[in-house]
This record gives sequence, structure tokens and C-alpha cells, in this order.
Amino acid sequence: MNVINQACNAFLQIALFTFLPFIWYRIRYKKRSGFLEWIGLKRPFAFNRSLLGFTAFTTVAFLAVSTGILYALKDVDTAASKFTGMGIAALPGALIYAFLTTALSEEILFRGFFLKRLSSKFGFWIGNFIQSTVFGLLHGAMFISKIHPGKAFLILAFTGMIAWCMGYANEKKAGGSIFPSWIIHGIANLFSGIVAMFCIIS
Repeated sequence: MNVINQACNAFLQIALFTFLPFIWYRIRYKKRSGFLEWIGLKRPFAFNRSLLGFTAFTTVAFLAVSTGILYALKDVDTAASKFTGMGIAALPGALIYAFLTTALSEEILFRGFFLKRLSSKFGFWIGNFIQSTVFGLLHGAMFISKIHPGKAFLILAFTGMIAWCMGYANEKKAGGSIFPSWIIHGIANLFSGIVAMFCIIS
């Protein structure tokens, strides 16, 4: 898949994942401006040591556990499988896939919309638990028919735990900005793409 197709797919997925939050915003708040800030596409209040440290720790933990998950899924097609064996030539497409097609669209929907709406109704701790559980269930469900149920449960638990940490980083460390989770999510997905590009795990 070439870069232009990757970019078009990214645009369409971002638009699709942003549609529900935008409609909700227009109906509930009847505003034409301020939507991007409402979903967390804003600069964090401060790039302080606490935010940077927690983001770095979560990213490293994500990559460490991802290695084991990728090994468990080495014989299963994943979203990054389309880059298998393509080497450095696939890097532009992998970057678009990692940071736009998947990370940005999912962060807008899950941490930018679901978490913020759930938190406003139930409080942060319950809201973050719900969004991270749903995030984990959806990722586990993608593999339930392809791998052993035990492995699918590990994927569910892992992605749910990371989703919880990303929600915490955004709301408790970055003043509601989704940039920390976007960075964490994008780096993790790029790692998966690079593993596929160079057939590191086979």
C-alpha cells in the first residue's frame, strides 16, 4: 500500500472516529468553536518532569510487554502485517499508520470523547476504568477467534491496563490533553510496524 493510500485511509478513519464526538458536541453544547480543545487536542498545561516521566515510563512498559504480545501473535495477521518484509521503504507508510490511522483516531474517540464524557458523569476513576475495559475488550475480541482464549485474555488485560495509564496521563498529568496518550500509542504502533518491516520476530 503506497503512502497516498495510507494518508487517505488515515484521513477517513480520523473523520469516522471524530464524527460521533462532533455530533455529540454540536447537539449538547451548540457551539461551532472549541471542539478540538473539548476533545483534548490542546497543548498540555505544562511539560513538567512528572508528565514527561510518567509518559516515558508508560511508553517503555508498553514496548516491553508489546514484544511478548507480538511474539505470541507472530503467526497471526495484525494491523501491522501489511508491512511485513518491506524494510525501510515502508517507514513513511508505517508512520502514517502508527500516529494517524490508529493512534490519533483511537485517542480522539476513547480518551478524547469516551473518557471525558464518562468522567463528567461518574468521576475520573470509574470513567477511566470503563473506557480502559472497553478498549481492552475490543482489542481482545479481534483475536479471540484466531488464538488461544488465554492469549486473547492477556491481550485484553494488557491493552486495558495501558489504556488506563494513558487516560491517567492525559487527565491527571496533562490537564486533559490527549497528546501524551497519542505519543505513547503512536510509538507503540510504530514499534509493531518496524518489527513487521524487518521481520524481527519470526
